[in-house]
Amino acid sequence: MPSRPLIAVTESRGGKPFMPFFNWLSLALVGARSRRITAPFRPEDLAGVDGLLIGGGEDIDVELYGGTPVPVERIDPERDDMELSALDNATERGLPILGVCRGSQMLNVFYGGSLHQDIYTSFAAKPRDRTVFPKMRVTITEASFLARTIGRTDLKVNSLHHQAVDRLGNGMIKVASDQFGIVQAIERQGARFCVGVQWHPEFLFYLPAQRRLLKAFVHAARRRC
Repeated sequence: MPSRPLIAVTESRGGKPFMPFFNWLSLALVGARSRRITAPFRPEDLAGVDGLLIGGGEDIDVELYGGTPVPVERIDPERDDMELSALDNATERGLPILGVCRGSQMLNVFYGGSLHQDIYTSFAAKPRDRTVFPKMRVTITEASFLARTIGRTDLKVNSLHHQAVDRLGNGMIKVASDQFGIVQAIERQGARFCVGVQWHPEFLFYLPAQRRLLKAFVHAARRRC
């Protein structure tokens, strides 16, 4: 019987209870165990894990990428610090990394990139269509690892974000965008598995393409078991 790798999943301390549930469920369905980790960072939280999933949540502190603070931001500096430390640990150990929504943004910031603080300001044509259902179409670069993984270059996804990747971090490449030009997925050149997606695959576990993404992440983690 194949081993069940252990995935560390970063989450907010207070957050809505459905988020941990769907993170657990989506990973369990593709053969992984999960360990929820929250701020502050404790090295023992990553002991024995085979992969790192940076989950969704609050905005990232603009001071980390040189942005201008806005009054409506909901930030959690302790979670920012925890995730940066977790990414540093995981990168040093060569763990597979998947960033989801905020997690994709944090992955970009970790490598020195910046963010659009409000996509509705930066992309005026973008409608305010936040939804957990797959209603937004994205186009994926054909030669990308992501396209090879899910077997498609076009996809309908959900949308729950108001921030997005702006300037790409060192070694990061854009591999998907929507019709408005907003970056929807990034990956790191030369990494075995280091992918960030702006959507939430954990809410779309019932769709084959999203399941393939999660399976590929877990497969990469399993190879470390």
